[in-house]
Order: sequence, then structure tokens, then C-alpha cells
Amino acid sequence: MLLIAGIFYLSIFILFYIYAGYPFLVFIISMIRSKPVKKDRSLPHVTILIAAYNEENVIEATVKNKLKLNYPADKLEIIVISDGSDDRTDQIVQALIPSLQITETGRETPAEGRQTAMPTPSVRLLRQKPRSGKTSALNMAVPHAKGEIIVFSDANSIYDPEALVYLVQNFHDPTVGYVTGKMIYTNPQGSIIGDGCSTYMKYENTLRSLESEIGSIVGVDGGIDAMRKTLYKPMNPDQLPDFVQPLKVVEQGYRVVYEPAALLKEPALTSMKDEYRMRVRVSLRAIWALHDMKHLFNPGRFGLFSWELLSHKWLRYTAFLYLITAFVSNLLLLNEHPFFRILMILQALFYLAALLSFILEKKDLHVKVFYIPYYFSLINLASARAFLKFMMGEKQVIWTPRKG
Repeated sequence: MLLIAGIFYLSIFILFYIYAGYPFLVFIISMIRSKPVKKDRSLPHVTILIAAYNEENVIEATVKNKLKLNYPADKLEIIVISDGSDDRTDQIVQALIPSLQITETGRETPAEGRQTAMPTPSVRLLRQKPRSGKTSALNMAVPHAKGEIIVFSDANSIYDPEALVYLVQNFHDPTVGYVTGKMIYTNPQGSIIGDGCSTYMKYENTLRSLESEIGSIVGVDGGIDAMRKTLYKPMNPDQLPDFVQPLKVVEQGYRVVYEPAALLKEPALTSMKDEYRMRVRVSLRAIWALHDMKHLFNPGRFGLFSWELLSHKWLRYTAFLYLITAFVSNLLLLNEHPFFRILMILQALFYLAALLSFILEKKDLHVKVFYIPYYFSLINLASARAFLKFMMGEKQVIWTPRKG
């Protein structure tokens, strides 16, 4: 029983470390050795890349939102990359740029009656065909970008008017290579999934602020990210761009930082099924990314960042293993001491609350007191499913848009 007790206590310790101990240690380090970013209000030339697949319902609002940003028009261009869309996405974007015709190779040709010497429009459309996924779309688009700073936006990302200014001011610091903003999930329907997602992002953003203080963060949003174009490295089609690209920036010796003043609003998912599928997809590609970039776990080369990557990502994605061992070992220890029976009751109540929330959600009944155990269980189930797919060698190349 000593071995089982040891497994139980180790599992509990690791789980505590993942969700509370690691953030606390980062906080302590940030108090001892803070590395503030040197910011400046200078405005470099920026290209915003928007990868889109069948986004006819949101693409016009997103492009218009970018056109209305408080940023000099002569220093801003927007490129929409249509990833083999077969709805009205292309036509909607083309309506915003009547001076161009678009070819399927991604090359632009002047519309009839226009001269080739005309100034480049503020909005451009590239088409990727056949559909090859978001990562391939970004690889194709970056060489077309004229900006020295590349900004990545989702097709449904709505930026605060000052978001771009706040993002780029961080690049005045020569040590900064990548910047991510603050995503705020809106939840007008008041769903349990939406509440869980919003709470999770508040936790993540707090941790990012702390990590940014000590050097680099290890997780970005993807919908409001910026990087130096010179640091962009083409990725494999199956790699998650908003995870792998920041890692490649760190690999080149630059910082990845968090800018909480650069605000983005996106609708939270309201369906458990949609959220679960999205979490499985993202987790699978992230685990593969950790595998592909495993050399970053070398503290001799990458110092503190290796510890951050291990604690914030690898242990987080494998937390389901410690949840399982904690539960099973606790069951085996029930007759050893009343303490273990109390802990078993607490674990059982936590998972029963998650199950009850799931059942009530099916009946369209929302009990907010249950949303934390429900969402916590969901993301760990998604990680477990993704890890199983990883062990079987399964990869996901084609990008599925996040639906709000």
C-alpha cells in the first residue's frame, strides 16, 4: 500500500503544481527578476493576415473592422487567404477590392481598364486551392506581405480600435519577436460552456502576464498575434501556427510577450460538442508541436523557457493521467484511513457535478455553480482523446474554423 499511497500523493502534488504551484512560482520569479518591455509609439508598416474557410457570415465584418482600426492607411494592408472556400467568402472580399481580379494561384491581376502602376489597395485576396489548411495558407501568404510586422487574425476576430497600436509598440524592444494580445470571449447566451471558456481565458491571461514579466510566454491566442516578418519560418502543414511559430521565435533567441491592452473579442462556443471537438483538434496539434520542438526542453540552451514549456504545456496536456491515477489510487486506499474516504468523496462530488451539468445542459438548463468542474473535465477529456490520437500517429492538417 505504500507504493499506491506514493502514487496518490505524487499525483495530487503534480496536479496542484500544474494549476497553482507553477503560477505561484512564476509570480515569485517575476518579483525577483522582472524584464519589462521597452515600448514606443512608432508605427511600422503592418500586414494583417486573415485565413478563411467558408466564412461568409463573418468575413465582411472582420475586414471592415480592420479597415477602421486607428492606424495610418498607408502603413496598413490586409490580406485574406481563402483556403478553398466554396461559399460566398471570396465574392464578399472581392466586393471590398473592386480594382482587382483574383486568380486561384494567389496572384493578383488588375481588373479590366486599370493600369498596373496603380497603388496597391489596402485589401488583397489570395486563394489557396485545393484546400490545404490554415498553416499552408499562412506559409503561402507571408511572402506576399509588404509589412515589416505580420499580424495574424481569425476570420471572426473583432479588434478594439487601438489594438494594433498597442501590439506593435512592443517591437520597439529589439529583444521582442512576437506579441499576443488579450482575447475576451463574449457569451451573450449565458451557456455553461461559454462561462467555462471565459473563466479559463482569465486564468490563462493572468498567467501570461506573469510569464511575460520573466521573459517569454508559452501560449498565444492566434486571433490577435503579431511578429517580425524576418523571423517567420515556414511550418509543416500539420503544425499549429499559433503554437509552433512563437516557439520558432524563441528558438531564434527572441522574446514572445503578452500585451493586455490589445483587445480582441470573439464569441465563445455555446455547444459542448463544438467546444470538445475544437479542444481535441488544438490539443492534438499542440502535442505534435511539442514533439516536433522537443529540443526546446533543453534548459542548457533555453534556460527558464524550458521549465515554462514543461510546466505550462506538457504537464497541462498530460494532466488527465494524474487525474486518473489520483482517482484510482484513492479508490484502492479507501480502507486505509478516513482521510482517504473524505478525499474520495470530494473527488466523486466534483465529477458528479460535471456529469450533472452535462445532463442539465442537454435539457437547456444552465446551473453556473457547476461550470468549473464541467469545463475542467471537458478540456481534460479532450486532452486524453488527443493524446490517444497522438500515440496512434494521427495528425490533423485541414483547419476547421472556430464557430461562435
